[in-house]
Amino acid sequence: MPVLTVNLKRHFTALGFVVLLSGMAVAQDRTAELLEDLRAAGPVDAPRIARDIEREWSRSGSAAMDMLLTRGREALSEGDFRLAIEHFTALTDHAPDFAEGFHARAEAYFRRDLYGPALDDLQRTLALNPQHYDAIFGLAVLMQEFGDLRRAAELYRKVLEIHPHHENAQTALKRLKRDGIGREI
Repeated sequence: MPVLTVNLKRHFTALGFVVLLSGMAVAQDRTAELLEDLRAAGPVDAPRIARDIEREWSRSGSAAMDMLLTRGREALSEGDFRLAIEHFTALTDHAPDFAEGFHARAEAYFRRDLYGPALDDLQRTLALNPQHYDAIFGLAVLMQEFGDLRRAAELYRKVLEIHPHHENAQTALKRLKRDGIGREI
């Protein structure tokens, strides 16, 4: 292979990598901006902004990985938790830095009453994306399930710091407060 061809291949491969990385940076900047918008949004705009954030979080950067996420979510919605876990496991094996894959698998594990693996995947999600309010919510639900109501209340409040209009977190925290747990002193 001529030297010119090799050098051009290296150049375009490096250029493609730079374009991919710059695309990821733009997506991260957009997500950060959307999270700020969400914190400041009123109840009318918050659901739209949250959908935009979740759409950004669902983009892996790979059509094949996005397909695994879609197939896993379809299986989850059909109640086939075993198949959902298989799709999400393939996704997390091939895209170990994609937080949404772990979050989706955590939901499938939870719905199959596999709380240990769900907890592991939620922790992995939050290691990759500390602002993932739905993963924090899932962790709060698990803490509540385990009977650690004070920790659950702390986590519901953390969700509301990021997404003040998260209805499920609002409802869960109100229930805990009604029962005397999670009140601010």
